[in-house]
Amino acid sequence: MEITKIRRLGLAALALAAALTACGPAPGPAASAPGPAAGQSAAPSPAATPTPEPTPTPTPTAEERARAILDGMTLEEKVGQLFVARCPDAAAAELAAEYHLGGYILFGRDFRDRTAEEVAAAIQSYQDAAEIPLFIGVDEEGGTVVRVSANPALRESPFRSPQELYAEGGYDRIRADAEEKCALLRSLGINVNFAPVCDVSTDPEDFMYQRAFGQDAQATAQYAETVVSVMEEAGMGSVLKHFPGYGDNADTHTGIAYDDRPLERFEASDFLPFEAGVAAGADMVLVSHNIVSCMDPDYPASLSPEVHRVLREELGFDGVVITDDLVMDGIRHFTGDEEAAVLAVQAGNDLLCCTDFETQIPAVLEAVRDGIISEARIDQSVRRVLELKMELGLL
Repeated sequence: MEITKIRRLGLAALALAAALTACGPAPGPAASAPGPAAGQSAAPSPAATPTPEPTPTPTPTAEERARAILDGMTLEEKVGQLFVARCPDAAAAELAAEYHLGGYILFGRDFRDRTAEEVAAAIQSYQDAAEIPLFIGVDEEGGTVVRVSANPALRESPFRSPQELYAEGGYDRIRADAEEKCALLRSLGINVNFAPVCDVSTDPEDFMYQRAFGQDAQATAQYAETVVSVMEEAGMGSVLKHFPGYGDNADTHTGIAYDDRPLERFEASDFLPFEAGVAAGADMVLVSHNIVSCMDPDYPASLSPEVHRVLREELGFDGVVITDDLVMDGIRHFTGDEEAAVLAVQAGNDLLCCTDFETQIPAVLEAVRDGIISEARIDQSVRRVLELKMELGLL
């Protein structure tokens, strides 16, 4: 980040560190008294008093640093941090700065027909424009979803599906693949991979089957743990998806999906991979747009306070919660873009994955100014976002 940006962002944090710093080292021993007069015997010297060690400076915690930065942010800067936007075709750097975006998610068009150098330069231009460093995310699952490796200039062949890798070499092959993915993405400037897919699906007829691990809940849990552990070691942000578990639901890209399975089914099966991923240190959990009747029959999971309560309280996740893309028809058939953004914040999401950020950011700002959303609610999510950016080495 540019020096001027670091100065501005770090001012409050530096002040906090200064306040926590103990006084300097104790002064040295006083100057020795004059020696004895001629003819007088020298008195025995008292034992030298050791100089006390300086008190170590307490290091501010990530939460303290995040709060210090938060205290210096405007409402517009805070709200912008809640949005991970689809990277625009034009003026992406300028828009990232104008709207104070939390990050960009890149798709196939952002990599197509580009060299690695061109991709890295484009991503760096977004980071240079942003006052707070951006999450740069991508869906690089392997198999049918390969935004980066579909370009032969970036990798000789696309990453293979988790099912193929597991059949070839078990979890060792999964681990090696995850390591290679992380290395490639980091080399381009990408710091978050929207993976692993934690949905339990064993039926080839399911919409999610091709993207899933294709094994039962216990095996999928071990898969999630393996991938998240590698990503944690590599400093790559991980995203468990699609909570609370997609099951055999229809495609929410094209319409509303209803899930009528009992809660016991989720507790015995679908939750297990998410619990394993959380225990392994997952950074984010992505919530689907399915309407899960046993938790909330009225709202899509991504807009449901009850689904978020289950994730926080029953699964114990205290990291960043992100919506699935709010442009998907599973949301647009349910409500408009502006209301969707407001409901998503009210439900408890920390990040909103969206395309229409130029409409949705003003909608959230207006809701805060009108008292529909409290600024304390915004602060809660921004703090989590800033802490994660610190953990990933962005701040």
